[in-house]
Amino acid sequence: MKALQYREIGSAPEVVTVPDPEPGPGQVLLKVTAAGACHSDIAVMSWPAEGFPYALPMTLGHEGVGTVAALGAGVSGLAEGDAVAVYGPWGCGICLNCAAGKENYCLRAADLDINPPGLGSPGSMAEYMIVDDPRHLAPLNGLDPVDAVPLTDAGLTPYHAIKPTLPKLVPGATAVVIGVGGLGHIAVQILRALTSARVIALDVNEDKLALARTVGAHETLLSDDQAAAKVRDLTDGRGAQAVFDFVGAQPTVTTAGAVASVEADITIVGIAGGTLPVGFGALPFEASVTAPYWGSRSEFHEVLELARAGAISVHTETYSLDDAPRAYERLHDGTVNGRAVVLPHG
Repeated sequence: MKALQYREIGSAPEVVTVPDPEPGPGQVLLKVTAAGACHSDIAVMSWPAEGFPYALPMTLGHEGVGTVAALGAGVSGLAEGDAVAVYGPWGCGICLNCAAGKENYCLRAADLDINPPGLGSPGSMAEYMIVDDPRHLAPLNGLDPVDAVPLTDAGLTPYHAIKPTLPKLVPGATAVVIGVGGLGHIAVQILRALTSARVIALDVNEDKLALARTVGAHETLLSDDQAAAKVRDLTDGRGAQAVFDFVGAQPTVTTAGAVASVEADITIVGIAGGTLPVGFGALPFEASVTAPYWGSRSEFHEVLELARAGAISVHTETYSLDDAPRAYERLHDGTVNGRAVVLPHG
């Protein structure tokens, strides 16, 4: 079968031919119908050889949907042809966090060398993929594969980031979304669907600000050194009760701290390496800073339900598997407006 692999440190991903996978006991073989390209993949392919955590070559793609092609021994509850979405942050399934469905925070994954698809395990940028356990699959139940595949990360991650802050997003509150790319434009929709807060979106790209307005942002601002003061003006000096930074670079993290109100939640989702000092006087009183990762299995199902209800949708660009390297080039250049989706059989 064809697969998109990262094969050598510092090289561009390549479309190659690899053996067809076969499911072992307890595993599920999927015929991949759609796979999402994510900035996390760019980050992985930017890491130096020293300390690189994964074995190469590695098939990319941690967002995947497909149809069940074959079942390993002992698998029940699924049938060939079922259309499913893949929950990516695989865990051991038996530790305290996994027992609560929080496999994104599995306590044993590192020790047991359990890795997500596309981030250590063979991913979805291929004609077929292996899913380690049927609990990591959710039925599409009518969702279009292209629309659904970004929800497995680009939808789940902002949902997980926003959910704990919902009690603060009461009428009259403000939420700031920094970075309106693949995750950020879905975050705007989640905030509009679940809260009555005013949503202010920041980005350096005018096209992405236009997308933010299209999907429901009340205000949009260029993310520059004047942005924090403008947010303060829009909020009568109070600042925002919730700030979600989907970039995570030092300038955006600094802006996140500067726009926060007293008792604000500041959530740094992006992985660009910025840090925010925490201490008495460094931030407004009782402001909290978190850096969440992906989402739980129950939240995964909740995001899919939001999509089925029509509350959220994803702006996508589609590519064939042969053209997948170009999708990553556009992602690297910041020219993808929304989410890039690869169709391995299309």
